[in-house]
Amino acid sequence: MTEEKKIEALQAQAETHEAQAIEAAQAFGEETGEAEAAEETEEDQAARDAALEAMLAASGSLRPAVPEGFRCGYVAVVGRPNVGKSTLINHIIGEKVSITSKKPQTTRNRVLGVVTKPMAQFVFVDTPGFQTKVKTQLTRRMNRSVRSTLAEVDAVVFVIEALGWRPGDLEVLSLLPRDAKNVILAVNKTDLSKNRDALLPLMAESMSRYPFTAIVPVSAEKNRQLDDLLAEIEKLLPESVPYFDPDLFTDKSPRFLAAETIREKAFRLLGDELPYGIAVTIDKWAETDEEATIIATLIVERESHKPIVIGEGGAKLREISRLARADIAEMLGKRVYLEVWVRVRRGWSDDVKALKTLGYD
Repeated sequence: MTEEKKIEALQAQAETHEAQAIEAAQAFGEETGEAEAAEETEEDQAARDAALEAMLAASGSLRPAVPEGFRCGYVAVVGRPNVGKSTLINHIIGEKVSITSKKPQTTRNRVLGVVTKPMAQFVFVDTPGFQTKVKTQLTRRMNRSVRSTLAEVDAVVFVIEALGWRPGDLEVLSLLPRDAKNVILAVNKTDLSKNRDALLPLMAESMSRYPFTAIVPVSAEKNRQLDDLLAEIEKLLPESVPYFDPDLFTDKSPRFLAAETIREKAFRLLGDELPYGIAVTIDKWAETDEEATIIATLIVERESHKPIVIGEGGAKLREISRLARADIAEMLGKRVYLEVWVRVRRGWSDDVKALKTLGYD
């Protein structure tokens, strides 16, 4: 992680603590009868300023104590499409921060997931699967995201399947510098391998392909050996105060997560019927303590795709909405009214302006 990004994270923390201290000072002023005072003398003003400065100076006490030797850093999870990167992060964090499906290109944005342990905070970046077949502005941006992420993190988790190396794995591996000392290999989907001893030749082959710092067989789906993986990652993180509040599990807004949830349900329900050219926008978001009203649009690239998404008599679109509504309601902890429309935007995945409008940097 770059020093600039570390400073930004710590500055954000400091601003939060300062705001809390100012609120406390304002409440202190109200409790001491400030509102009832007709006029304030210079001595009163000086005393109040001194009290405010003291509270701001003490604002660091609002932070939880950090034990000596605490570590914190950014971790990139990389690999070819559909090796289980998003599932791995979701299960490590214990919350759904990245959508999953059997289709490649499911993850398009770098998604930040945070997990805090007693002696370390792990800030995960779920990168898009590196694309080699489809060449559009969208896939170029996704690949650029992978490359830039690798240069900014403290540790890299490279994910392959327990069934062995594939050409796509080697293409992503070629992006890593040969002299890197911070790359861990996670051999995922070990639950699909009936013979555990079969992993030994794969691990030996892997070390011949790249000097990995460690190799950890895992099953993200079954939550197997994820603690072992975290232990290896922790060794690579620098000693530091946490960058984020321990209660935070992602930096993404509820609007972003809701849009991703709708896109996930569309991918899963439509399967191979629909190509990858699908995006989601949130057009309206109104929220109270009891419920949320959300109006969203599924964007497709061709007129012929629209009836596929809608389905006969609107059945497919209703099912997408129903499944998404249930997940969003669970995420928000309240009732959700969700309305989903379908609109055609020709060639959006290869249009730079359209990609910026849809939030793909």
